Amino acid sequence: MARSIAALRIRLALGTALLITAPALAQQDAPAGPASPAIAAGQPSGNEIVVVARRRAEKLIDVPIAMTAYTADQLSRQQAIDLSGIQGTAPNVNLVQGRGSTSNANIFIRGIGQPDALQTFDPAVGVYVDGVYISRIQGALFNLFDVDHIEVLRGPQGTLYGKNTIGGAVNIISKKPDLEQFHANGNFTYGSYNQKLANGYVTIPLVTDRLALSLAGVYDRRDGTVEDPLTGRHYNDRNTQAGRAILRYKASDKVELTLEGDYTRQHTRPTLGYATAPLTNVDLLTGAQQVISPAYPYGAYDYKASTSLQPGQDQTLHHYGVAFTANVELNDAFTLTSISAYRNLKPNYWLDFDATQLQLADAYVGVRQHQISQEVQLKYDHGPLKGVAGLYYLNEHISSNQVSYDDDYLTVLGTPATFTRYISDFQTTKSYAAFGQMTYDFTDKLSATAGIRYTSERKHYVRSTYTVLGNPLLGGTVPSAPFDFPGSLPAPYDDLDHVDFHAWTPSFTLSYKPTRDTLLYASASRGFKSGGFNGRVNGLGDVTQVIDGNTVIVPYFKPETVWTYEAGAKGSFLGGRVSLSGDVFYSDYKDFQARVGGGTTGVAGGSFPVVNAGKLRIWGIETELAIKPTRAWSIRADVGYLNAKYLRFDDARRAPAFSCNPTGARITCNPAFAPPLSASLGSDYAFDLNGAGTITVGGDARFVDKQWLSVDNRPGLYENGYWLFNAYVRYDAPNGHWYVQGGVKNAANTIYKTDAQEFSSVGNIQTVYYGDPRTWTGTVGFRF
Repeated sequence: MARSIAALRIRLALGTALLITAPALAQQDAPAGPASPAIAAGQPSGNEIVVVARRRAEKLIDVPIAMTAYTADQLSRQQAIDLSGIQGTAPNVNLVQGRGSTSNANIFIRGIGQPDALQTFDPAVGVYVDGVYISRIQGALFNLFDVDHIEVLRGPQGTLYGKNTIGGAVNIISKKPDLEQFHANGNFTYGSYNQKLANGYVTIPLVTDRLALSLAGVYDRRDGTVEDPLTGRHYNDRNTQAGRAILRYKASDKVELTLEGDYTRQHTRPTLGYATAPLTNVDLLTGAQQVISPAYPYGAYDYKASTSLQPGQDQTLHHYGVAFTANVELNDAFTLTSISAYRNLKPNYWLDFDATQLQLADAYVGVRQHQISQEVQLKYDHGPLKGVAGLYYLNEHISSNQVSYDDDYLTVLGTPATFTRYISDFQTTKSYAAFGQMTYDFTDKLSATAGIRYTSERKHYVRSTYTVLGNPLLGGTVPSAPFDFPGSLPAPYDDLDHVDFHAWTPSFTLSYKPTRDTLLYASASRGFKSGGFNGRVNGLGDVTQVIDGNTVIVPYFKPETVWTYEAGAKGSFLGGRVSLSGDVFYSDYKDFQARVGGGTTGVAGGSFPVVNAGKLRIWGIETELAIKPTRAWSIRADVGYLNAKYLRFDDARRAPAFSCNPTGARITCNPAFAPPLSASLGSDYAFDLNGAGTITVGGDARFVDKQWLSVDNRPGLYENGYWLFNAYVRYDAPNGHWYVQGGVKNAANTIYKTDAQEFSSVGNIQTVYYGDPRTWTGTVGFRF
């Protein structure tokens, strides 16, 4: 009761602050790092950093998009090691480590996202590294060792960024080599759980003003934060080595070429969650079920969990790519940009879905993915008209081999029956797009922007699965006949191994600048997330639906679409000492792709249907504020309010077809990963030591409200809301060449849930994953 009252007071206080201040933040302070021949993205321009959200370099205050920009200095002060370090610092942005692996990124923006890392499910928030699209959420939780700045764009970005940006986009911009001077910086960190983190960066001008090379690397290792009380082994560790090399060649004042390559290697023990519901098995002959493990097997969660996985059954990831970018100024009005890229992803994961010592749902998943992409942009800037038009192509191949070990799931008259499922699948995606967006300045203050993108895509998919059952009555094993998808489907679906999707994604914006440092805007934009095939289909039941009273086979799920209507304002005041921006938005979200539970955990369990379940209405308010009362003191704050509601949720496997109470329990009443309130407050103060350097003291408090962590609203898969408190103290030498910093994250040692896995149709599996406990670090660094 006390916690509920406290939470209510917090919301009232934050709501009052929201009404007083008004929505979203233009962050400042940025290091250098050129991103185009004309203007360096991330460099200060007056009191604003420069961003490339609209495919051209612009001051942040001039961009009529709800977005937050993080500079390298800000990320350092926030103690962010990878992308999840910005969690809780941008309104209505939920960015956490995804379930089951240290490399997966679970990103939801304004209640729209895709948490499932299965290779046939596309993300709903696009992640881009130097303009190159990362098509999988596996491997997308990038370390931030050589980042110039990060741009988080909220709302659909379908016109310029294309498919799978229905929730928004995350732009990661790397530091680029300096053509004129040699620079180097690095640091070493030691912390709790034997953390060792080393970062290094060097930029070398090979031919002054013409050719330069930069090299960057990271070594990130930490012992596991979760202990198995049965074996004493630790899990949920970190072990990453990554590097990036960039060669920059300025052939002339009008031609600049960039070649970059990166490589990431991870090798960790499995990431364990925690069982929140009683686990059950089922008798193959009688259908009788019995509880084989209680909910919360070790009581209230305290960073303890068990697994049946053995030493050596670890998780590895190899992720690398190369990209070549050419910028050519054709004349005073036109610039041509070409981005050619190849990426390769090889994760091998051992996963324990039930998170106990039982072998109820343990799996090996090996994925092989590679993609080739090509984008050509023609940019125009002359007089009152400016914009960009272009073509885009993506060719992706992805395959997987999976083995699921479920020996504790089935019995025969009380005697355990070994049960193993073997799966292999392969998918190709070819996506083509043409796009254009132009801005016309009617006056120095009034502008209109219109754009449209057409996307055409074909997905080809094949899947084969079979099981091997150890029968204790007959002895030996009994393999099942393979279920080849879609070949095992009846006519006329048996030859449907591919599907085509097409979409138009327009956008319209009207912006008005009352003064040089203020902006008002209103916009409407459409986004879509590609459809596809269910990569967990194990039988006809998974692709059979009841539509308008008729039982039909639906081999694939359709795309999602959203229209978002937004109005916002940005302003910089008092000579840049106060920055304020904000927005209100309304989203009409249709054909939501839901991976719903099969509705049973008996012999007929193991069903994982994916349906275009329904329609959502989402609206919200966002505000960000930055204040610099004195040269030494800075304050930043943000608040996001989100109201997400199902207007329809159709799942014919549960009667009635549409209800928030289909089985007598609250199963699908509330959208997942849509906390009503998110907020943060941070401050830094620098003490001048009169020529002996400076000491800076800072910290922040972050609040994320209650939220469901799965489409099926199971009671244990729910987070009640949490606060995180972080702090640091830093000494900078007077010449700026070295520094020492100490920090603490999650200072109150808050135990909070970040993600969940709902496989209730197999043994009633309902597993949650938790954020890190309190950690401390000490860092020494240099720069020259």
